[in-house]
Amino acid sequence: MHWIYLMTAIISEVVATTALKSTEGFTRLWPSLLVGAGYTSAFYFLSLTLRYFPVGVVYAIWSGVGVALVTLAGWFFYHQRLDAGAIAGIVLIVTGVLVLNLFSRSVVH
Repeated sequence: MHWIYLMTAIISEVVATTALKSTEGFTRLWPSLLVGAGYTSAFYFLSLTLRYFPVGVVYAIWSGVGVALVTLAGWFFYHQRLDAGAIAGIVLIVTGVLVLNLFSRSVVH
């Protein structure tokens, strides 16, 4: 169940962050409400996740996977391009998350 909490937190944060651009400085109601609901949900589920995992590990996974997914969402929804350096950096972030999950004893499986 704790992995579901973490995935829900990540997806909520990705939805909120992706919608942030559409708020146009919080001048548009529906995207602004989506951002508020997304971040509220993200932090709630993140707090539930902290019952099971150390805060540093949770934050590394949450932010690393979030960065990769927000980048993909920006590419898909906003047609934002990435250069080789940006792609390499994101691959390194995701690799770090994988190393944490596969080799660290700090992560409860």
